[in-house]
Amino acid sequence: MGSGKSTLGKKLAALLNYDFIDLDGFIENHSGKSVTDIFKQEGESVFRQMETDCLVSLFTKKSAVIALGGGTVCFNNNLAKIKEVGVLIYIELPAKTLAQRVRSSKTERPLLDKLNDNELVATIEKLLEERQKFYKQSHLIVKGLNLTAQDIYSALLEYSSKHNI
Repeated sequence: MGSGKSTLGKKLAALLNYDFIDLDGFIENHSGKSVTDIFKQEGESVFRQMETDCLVSLFTKKSAVIALGGGTVCFNNNLAKIKEVGVLIYIELPAKTLAQRVRSSKTERPLLDKLNDNELVATIEKLLEERQKFYKQSHLIVKGLNLTAQDIYSALLEYSSKHNI
């Protein structure tokens, strides 16, 4: 959350001449409900299954940059599934930076919407701690501060040449 996945993803997709897909937006279009409403009305487990189903349905799409939700790789063996079909990139940022970025939109984020500033930072720190074991398995890990789509593009090209992709 707040790492710049959607903003940078759109720009990276343009550099690659690929389609851009925001997984949360795809889920919302598919279900006819917002992610927040799915969480509130049906619970996280239902959302996570929808997320996996939608993600897997996108695997047939070639030439796409897909911005995943922050928890996508942590559930339903999604990490392994993603790594089989594409290059997974983790945009790494400190919790305080992420908290600053999501503060104004936290009401749209089911896991953060009722938190004060201190609770927001603490919750993001806890989520990062829990999720690092998944995030650190990404093909590419890029530092998010002052990151540009061109930086990701260059890292991706270097990774691709080393791994014959």
